[in-house]
Amino acid sequence: MRVILIFLDGVGIGRNDPATNPFFQAQLPVLRNLLGGGIPHLRQKSISTTKAECKPVNATLGMPGLPQSGTGQTAIFTGVNAAKQFGKHFGPFPPTALREVIKNQNIFRQVMQLGKSVVFANAFPQRFFDYTNSGTRRLTVTTLSCMMAGVPLFTAEDLRRNGAVSAELTRERWPELGHSDIPPISADMAGKHLWALASKHDFTLFEYWLTDHAGHSQKMDFAVESLHKFDEFLGGFLEEFDSKRSLLILISDHGNIEDLSTKSHTRNQVPCIAVGEKRREFLSSVRNLTHITPGILSLFRYS
Repeated sequence: MRVILIFLDGVGIGRNDPATNPFFQAQLPVLRNLLGGGIPHLRQKSISTTKAECKPVNATLGMPGLPQSGTGQTAIFTGVNAAKQFGKHFGPFPPTALREVIKNQNIFRQVMQLGKSVVFANAFPQRFFDYTNSGTRRLTVTTLSCMMAGVPLFTAEDLRRNGAVSAELTRERWPELGHSDIPPISADMAGKHLWALASKHDFTLFEYWLTDHAGHSQKMDFAVESLHKFDEFLGGFLEEFDSKRSLLILISDHGNIEDLSTKSHTRNQVPCIAVGEKRREFLSSVRNLTHITPGILSLFRYS
């Protein structure tokens, strides 16, 4: 059993309204093909097809206020209701009070304890390593989890060799990040690179943050572009994907891009999309963000 988890930052289930929801302006042939021609919205949150399952997932974790990335991502990647434990939603980075939870219960550590191999597919520029070596405590849940579990982070050299994936997929920003020798590629090719990496590991995590960035911008063109890019990436990945022995999971931490009428996050449910082996079994126990990690661990334990 192989599991690939793609984390989409800031993607909720919104209204079927192209004026405010870029999902209904964008051309998304790959996603629509998976979901039988539809896109989840407030009046049709669940979709089941012969290829995929989409289920709405609660991101509020029973707490008032707007969900935030620090606590939401901690919930996804540990299985702990971080907002409840901390007393409120918090972000964009996890608070210091949750560091022990992340250290001991992050998904990388728990999967490795089952004797499985793990990989975090994102590549990081040298300036990121310079930043972390300076002693900063402002790290995302994923990078913090890797550091605490001893999972190596990929570098620009790994990306140059096609052994990692750029967070914005096409590598267009890498010259600005100090790596002018890394040329751009298509999002489709980035998807193929993700599968090549995932095919060598039991558990693979990749995170795409551009959706949240686009949501905060409130710019429809930018939001549509970020979705087009991801759809092409997903298409490249699925062309190589072994659906009989692998499970692909897409999940988000909170709503944002689905409602460009507001600059802030939303309290909308987020879509959890599963493709491949045991997708219905996995989704049967998923109701909120804390159920993602336990569901994945269960698959590894009993596969």
